[in-house]
Amino acid sequence: MSQLEQIIKTFSNYAWGLPLVILLIGGGLYLLILSKFLPFRFIGHAIQVLRGRYDDPNDPGQISHFKALTTALSSTIGMGNIAGVAVAISVGGPGAMFWMWISAVVGMSTKFFTSTLAIMYRGKDSKGDLQGGPMYFIIEGLGKHWKPLAIMFSFFGMIGALPVVNVNQLTQAINDIILIPNGVTVGLKSNLIIAFVLVSLTSVIILGGLQRISNAASKMVPSMVLLYFVLVLFILISNYDVVPKYFLMIFTDAFSAENFKESPVLGGVLGGLILYGIRRGAFSNEAGIGTAPMAHGAAKTDEPVREGLVAMLGPAIDTLVVCTLTALAILVTGVWETTSDNGVSLTASAFSHTIPVYGKYLLMVCVAIFSISSLFSYAYYGTKCLSFLIGADKKHYYNYIYILSIILAATTPFSVMLNLIDGTFALMAIPTMVATIIMAPRVVKEIKEYRKRLNQTN
Repeated sequence: MSQLEQIIKTFSNYAWGLPLVILLIGGGLYLLILSKFLPFRFIGHAIQVLRGRYDDPNDPGQISHFKALTTALSSTIGMGNIAGVAVAISVGGPGAMFWMWISAVVGMSTKFFTSTLAIMYRGKDSKGDLQGGPMYFIIEGLGKHWKPLAIMFSFFGMIGALPVVNVNQLTQAINDIILIPNGVTVGLKSNLIIAFVLVSLTSVIILGGLQRISNAASKMVPSMVLLYFVLVLFILISNYDVVPKYFLMIFTDAFSAENFKESPVLGGVLGGLILYGIRRGAFSNEAGIGTAPMAHGAAKTDEPVREGLVAMLGPAIDTLVVCTLTALAILVTGVWETTSDNGVSLTASAFSHTIPVYGKYLLMVCVAIFSISSLFSYAYYGTKCLSFLIGADKKHYYNYIYILSIILAATTPFSVMLNLIDGTFALMAIPTMVATIIMAPRVVKEIKEYRKRLNQTN
């Protein structure tokens, strides 16, 4: 296992080299400038679209704008926000959060462009059903000779959609928060029981298809964000005297990199911290990776720009709000310096510090909802990728691979799972970003046309 762990870590570090960071962050900045900072100028309009002001049941697609966003968010608001942020701070210190913010701001623009393209260039699967996502906008927008990029995205998308990090951290949380403190011996047997329960829950939802997934996500996502927000707000109010100190430290440490524990990059620890923060940010909000456009591509709309505007709210909610809450909870309680915990266990320590008896159990509720809702969306993404590769009539086979991966993830070390998904996400980002940058001028043209139509109707 240690040899396999080293191979996967090397693969992940190689995939997340400087070229990918330039593609994700440099590409995102290019899109931001090209759109003249449209994502930030149209936030009010995006919220109106999300609230259903422009919904038309006769538009092509399968689900509403709101359900498309909550389906996309149910995958991104997951362990990246609880375990991922904890890993970022334990390895990179407070400054890692700053670089996660940068990835989110840039990611808002990236999500706008990728999800607009997902509607502009929807394709049809082998059954003739309308579908959206990077594999379809690559083929429909760039032509059949670009199909290798679409195949690359779909192949790595099937691996990237496996719920291994969520399941692994949910298992760790159940062990550390519930079983071990109550004297239960944890091991392979207990982990397999947890896996079996998760398989049962997940199967009921994912075998029901997109409608059942989106219905579950639209109910779970808003409630889990609200509950988590209230709990962290209580922690921050209880430690209000040190909140300004640690909030400022996020900025100062971002450039001093005093708490960074990994290898330097480009000859310095600052380079290593920037790369690590961006990597954790990408894991959290998935901007530029290409998963969200698969959900947004199913939205009922004939206005691509509207869905792009809804999609761009994702990184703002995910990283700028939820991840920041987790980071501040870990920092103000001091557990990042006083314990050797990592992942979800570090966040649990922060909750127990301020809410001694019930804190870790309340976090457990959040972790369970975060994780289980993520399981639903990722299954949808994986079936779409397999459908593109071998046909819509065979896409259900992915569900069986998916269910097996839940058992694997519950019994495998966290670092192996995290590095595997990190590396796979990197290889999904290449086709997504290359195609998006090439077609970006077409999106800008669509923005101008949309604004004309909007002005005529107002």
